[in-house]
Amino acid sequence: MRPVLPGDLTLAARYLLTVPLGARWRAARDLMARADAADRYRRRFGRAHPDWGNGTLRAAAAKRDLPPEPRVDDPVYCDCLILVLEALRNRRGQAEAQEMQRVTVGSSSSLLTAMASPQSSQ
Repeated sequence: MRPVLPGDLTLAARYLLTVPLGARWRAARDLMARADAADRYRRRFGRAHPDWGNGTLRAAAAKRDLPPEPRVDDPVYCDCLILVLEALRNRRGQAEAQEMQRVTVGSSSSLLTAMASPQSSQ
């Protein structure tokens, strides 16, 4: 996914306003996944994805008729903004955890190989 700007957050939150309350968390995660997929498509084919846009969160959310932006003190809108931010943080956390696991597994398997080799006991 391309870098997330404040306008991406507000458009994604407006998108979540169109989703039933019980389905918003999943919709927020799906929105992130669509933006990721669109960005990969854009990098591979050199053009925007026909349904999900150019890899920005804004483009992935804009494919639906959206309500006007509410005031920031609207509690339902605040909840939607929070969901977008949590989905974004969760996405980043998962990517970092996967990278850490890849590095750790690579390091420990190299370490275990070295420990098991006959030269390591000398």
